[in-house]
Amino acid sequence: MPVQLFKEAQVPQVPHVLDVVAVRAWCSLALEALGRDRAEIDAINVYPVADGDTGTNLYLTVESAHQAVEAVFAGLEAGPEPAGPSLTEVMRAMAHGALIGARGNSGTILAQLLRGMAQVLAGDGVSDADHEAGADARALRLALRRAADSARDAVAHPVEGTVLTVARAAADAAAFVEGDCGAVVRAAYEGACAALDATPEQLAVLRTAGVVDAGGRGLVAVLGALSQAVSGEAAPQHKKAPRAADDTQGGAGGPLDCPEEHGGTGPAFEVIYLLEAEDSAVARLRTRLDALGDSLVVVGGDGLWNVHVHVDDAGAAVEAGVEAGRPYRIRITHFGLGDAHAGGGATPARERAQRAVVAVVPGDGLAGLYAEAGATTVPDRPGEPPASGELVDAIRRAHAREVVLLPNDAELRHTAAAAAEQARSEGVRVALIPTRSAVQGIAALAVHEPDRRFDEDVVAMTSAAGATRYGELTVAERQSWTMAGICQAGDVLGLIEGDVAVIGSEVPATARTVLDRMLAAGGELVTLVLGDEVPDEVAESLEQHVRETYLAVDTVVYRGGRQSALLLIGVE
Repeated sequence: MPVQLFKEAQVPQVPHVLDVVAVRAWCSLALEALGRDRAEIDAINVYPVADGDTGTNLYLTVESAHQAVEAVFAGLEAGPEPAGPSLTEVMRAMAHGALIGARGNSGTILAQLLRGMAQVLAGDGVSDADHEAGADARALRLALRRAADSARDAVAHPVEGTVLTVARAAADAAAFVEGDCGAVVRAAYEGACAALDATPEQLAVLRTAGVVDAGGRGLVAVLGALSQAVSGEAAPQHKKAPRAADDTQGGAGGPLDCPEEHGGTGPAFEVIYLLEAEDSAVARLRTRLDALGDSLVVVGGDGLWNVHVHVDDAGAAVEAGVEAGRPYRIRITHFGLGDAHAGGGATPARERAQRAVVAVVPGDGLAGLYAEAGATTVPDRPGEPPASGELVDAIRRAHAREVVLLPNDAELRHTAAAAAEQARSEGVRVALIPTRSAVQGIAALAVHEPDRRFDEDVVAMTSAAGATRYGELTVAERQSWTMAGICQAGDVLGLIEGDVAVIGSEVPATARTVLDRMLAAGGELVTLVLGDEVPDEVAESLEQHVRETYLAVDTVVYRGGRQSALLLIGVE
């Protein structure tokens, strides 16, 4: 992934409007908040089904929205005449990204909340001039109201004490607030917090479990991120959700017991799919699906819809979509078994392997190396980090009872954690080793022994990765402050453990300096992974330097192919 030389502030200082900068910051902050709170939200998930995945589903939904927004910025900034996107483009991208990536009941409702806001902020609620400057407090109040109303309309049988109640309370609290957007979003956040605290009084299953609504808790996190993005100040942290006195699973992050909910008494399957269909066909589809099951939520419009329902007859739910239009990205989850199946025709079941390794790798060369060692790989293309859904799909492809997940990038920690949690909900035992570089993954893979006990194998791989120092060479894109001083565009940067340690003008000299600093603390094996731009002569000179300067230190060289770094360095 691209190296951040010095983390730039993503939050505007004192904006009085909701502009493109604030929306971009909102996406990043919401993703960060849900990544931080995901396990807590999963643990209090008891309604409508106690399957412990609400936090994960909300994270995956916002992750898709965030990627869509970043793609808009990247596309325009990379054009022949670099320019920034408009508020209309950013809001529509955010809503569309959430729609196509919505997961679960909570994620589908959140997608509709964002769509409702976009209808105002990217439409009639904002004047042509404001599309350039940003939306004002009036437009934001209207957007929050449209969001709450459209989400409630999308749910077949709205229930109080859920995320719908929290969304309406946020809109109500913001409705008559004077001042700028900062005042509006702070009022909405505070109203949402108060409504969340009251959810156990409105829904018996929450009161019995001693928790607040998980979906509402997630929406509070998203609104807190919006408040911070608009005002530049972090919203007061909402108090931890109350827990049942007899909860023994919460510490492990598992779902609470919920006798009233799914234990064989409710529908057996969750069915989700995207649907291309006309509005009239969707109206008939709602009626059809409502008769088949419960927890029906249909969101979207303009020909593209996200359908979510809990049913006993999953085939009938999919057939209803076929009659309405073209369903795709079909996902069917069995609540009782925690086993998910992709739609598109049954295939003969094959025996699961006992253990597999799934790794994120930059470049085709490393992908081949990892694959030869038996790993299932996920590409990490320059500027295109993998989403949680890609990692989950790779875990499914590995088709193993036990999976070791190697993210190989510090920036992917939340993404990998969400994927691991989703896979666990599907019955796979997943261990996440927090590798920060592909060279650490190579070290872990080198000691992997599938015949060993799972815990012992994970400990050995974690130890090998942790004992591997990592560095890399990249080229500065612009003038920046770094830990090693000021760099200019075009400078060769040598990073050690993620921090810029050396600023140079040539790859060979910079690489030697980085190697010397890394080997100053000792080492037995140097691993070099060369990008496409680096000639073989560089590797040969580095090998010779190590051989002549450091006795008993071996060097191995791999071709990484097209990757974001010129050179990856590992020292074990």
